[in-house]
Amino acid sequence: MEFERVGFEAANLRSIAALAGVSAGTVLHHYGDKRELLHAALFDDLEQTLARALAGLGKGSLEEQLSALTRTVFGYYQRRPQLSRTLLKESLFAEEPWAQRFTAQVGRVHGALAQLAQKASERGELRPNVDGALFAVAYFSFFYFALIAWVQGAHGSPMELVDRLVRQHLEGLRPDPKSRRRKS
Repeated sequence: MEFERVGFEAANLRSIAALAGVSAGTVLHHYGDKRELLHAALFDDLEQTLARALAGLGKGSLEEQLSALTRTVFGYYQRRPQLSRTLLKESLFAEEPWAQRFTAQVGRVHGALAQLAQKASERGELRPNVDGALFAVAYFSFFYFALIAWVQGAHGSPMELVDRLVRQHLEGLRPDPKSRRRKS
């Protein structure tokens, strides 16, 4: 991808079109500008990564599932660190229709995380009254904090940071050990 090779700012539509074997006019017709092309390319790539991550969570504990999700999605960003910085900036501050598309993408993951929390509650890993939707928001806050810190070069181990934040958060959501014994 030309954006990875030379960076978003230095990339130009003529070079991108030449690499694709089409005219610059064709690229402009389909995408409008370089930013739209970036959104389209990265949105689809991230969508595939998220689908793969959610499909590969397995049947482990909630903590194990969240760690697997974190590693898969961070792996996506770590494979292309410079482009990830651009992706993060552009996706967080995208204009319509991309803002809505990126928001819907996050919404799908949010829904999946809320379901994971609900299932963990049903298995007795979390208290019965845990709000899965709120839990999913907490996970996203941990994930985005670590992602931003990593992109800015402020934290070298973002996956471990998310794992530690999740573990600490889960400790406060687990059933009281005394009530667990009564159920047995």
